[in-house]
Amino acid sequence: YYKMGGDYCRYLAEFQTDKEEIKKRTKDYYAEALKQAKEHLAETHPTRLGLALNYSVCHYEILKDQKAACDLAKEAFDAAIEKLDTLGDNTYKDSTLIMQLLRDNLTLWTSAENEEEVGAPES
Repeated sequence: YYKMGGDYCRYLAEFQTDKEEIKKRTKDYYAEALKQAKEHLAETHPTRLGLALNYSVCHYEILKDQKAACDLAKEAFDAAIEKLDTLGDNTYKDSTLIMQLLRDNLTLWTSAENEEEVGAPES
């Protein structure tokens, strides 16, 4: 439920970029969803991984907090990779696909960060 609320608010925030209240609500929904997911779902559960993916994208694109986006994506990916051998056949494909997306985003975000550092004028 909280994940869906976060997703809904994130979609609103994508085109109502001046609405700080929507951004706050988005963050609140995702934060509660992540708390619940950590308590009740395995690290490799597709819903938990999908939440981490969506929330990290929200941090990066909506909230403009690149560090939090990278930290969340890395934490979710690393936790899932440690438990990869516990995946059942029924969730293996979904979980590994979302893990790939998390890794792709991390690669993209960290390379963009490195490009900004390289291109930044020296003080």
